[in-house]
Amino acid sequence: MRKVIFFNFITLDGFFEGANKELDWHNVDAEFNEFATEQLLSADMLLFGRVTYELMASYWPTESGIKDDPTIAQKMNSIPKIVFSRTLKKAEWNNTKLVKENIEAEVEKLKQQAGKNIFVLGSADLSSTLIKSNLIDEYRIMINPLLLGKGTPLFKGMNEKLNLKLIKTKVFNSGNVLLFYEPLRKNTI
Repeated sequence: MRKVIFFNFITLDGFFEGANKELDWHNVDAEFNEFATEQLLSADMLLFGRVTYELMASYWPTESGIKDDPTIAQKMNSIPKIVFSRTLKKAEWNNTKLVKENIEAEVEKLKQQAGKNIFVLGSADLSSTLIKSNLIDEYRIMINPLLLGKGTPLFKGMNEKLNLKLIKTKVFNSGNVLLFYEPLRKNTI
C-alpha cells in the first residue's frame, strides 16, 4: 500500500502563506534542495489543488525552472501528477491528470496501487479535504524560523482534533526544522 505524504512550509506562527499570498519567506538553500531531491526520488506521484498546480506548472517547465534546478525540474516535469479542481478546464503540464470530483475515492484507489510514495505539496485546501477523510499517512511540516504576524493558517477549516505522533525530526543549518508525524488513527489510540 502506498503512503500519502503531506509536505508544506509553515512559519512559527502557523501560516503557509503571507496575507497577500506571498511565499518569498520560504527558507530554501542548497541543503534544502538536496533534501527536496531525495524526497522527490521517494515518490512516483504528486497531488495538487488548483492553486498550487498553477503555481508549479507556471515555473518548473520554463527555461528558468530548468536552469535554476535541473534535477528537481526534470523530476517535477516527468513524474505523474493529479490536479484536483472543479474549475480548471484542462491540465496541460506534462504527465498531469485532471480530476474534478470524487477526490476521496480517487486517492483511496491510488493508495491501493503498488508504487512509491504519493506526495501532496502545498495545496492547503486539498490537504484539508484529505485530512478530514483520514487519507494522509504522514505529515512533513517544515517550520521556517520567522513570524509573519498575518497570513493564511496551514490547517484552516479543521474542526476536529487529530492526534499525531512525532516519528522523526531534521534540523537544517538554515534554522528550518522539519517535523515528521504520523496520525494516530482512532483505532490505534
